[in-house]
Amino acid sequence: MRLTFLDRGPALIVEESIRVLVVGDLHLGIEADLSRHGLHIRSRSRERMDRVVSCIDSEEPDLLILLGDVKHNVPLTSRQEYRELPGILDTLRAKVPIHLVPGNHDPGIERFFREREILPRTGALIDNVGYLHGHTYPDHSLQGHLIISGHHHPLVTIRDQVGCALRTPGYLFAPVDDRCLQFPHPEEDGAGKTRVLFIPALNELAGYDILQTAKEPFSPLSRCMNARESEVFLADGTFIGSLLSLEEHGDHEGT
Repeated sequence: MRLTFLDRGPALIVEESIRVLVVGDLHLGIEADLSRHGLHIRSRSRERMDRVVSCIDSEEPDLLILLGDVKHNVPLTSRQEYRELPGILDTLRAKVPIHLVPGNHDPGIERFFREREILPRTGALIDNVGYLHGHTYPDHSLQGHLIISGHHHPLVTIRDQVGCALRTPGYLFAPVDDRCLQFPHPEEDGAGKTRVLFIPALNELAGYDILQTAKEPFSPLSRCMNARESEVFLADGTFIGSLLSLEEHGDHEGT
């Protein structure tokens, strides 16, 4: 299996027998929600779509997988989403077949997708790789495989010696405890071959600090990951180090 990190997304190419472009957490319609809270900015949905199209045009994937939270507003669908989603999805499906793993922000998303495009909310195994939004326990078929997950919006903070900080989207790679995930045939200590790669949100307004996810996990996957063996990468695939090294540096900077 070969992974290619596309920082212009951010997005990911997964290649085994087919080339799969993976995009997480578009959160289209987020501007309508921000407006309700007094922050008025123009819609950037077209720019987000253009970034996905750029990845499709340059990488020529066989399949596009959207890892959930395509829309933002819950439980209802906003006027912005009704207005923008049909055209955006038609543009994408005109270039490549698409699949969606629905997320927790996707109630009502079915009206914008064709039935055959929608995968189970508990995830699906495609070309020997698991795909999951990340807010549910994974289907048992994903045990022993690499699971690519959205939902967590990983954001990396890198600080220098004078206190300046860079906050940027990143990836978190971790082995997970099969027993914790309630898989049917875990090893005695729960340490199987199941691994998870948390991918960053494509929506530039959605980010959540990786260290905060480790300290206060909020999903089955993050609660069941082995933080001691977890690794962090930037959106272009640059290896930053272990999750523990970031924690130690963060603690040092805070003293």
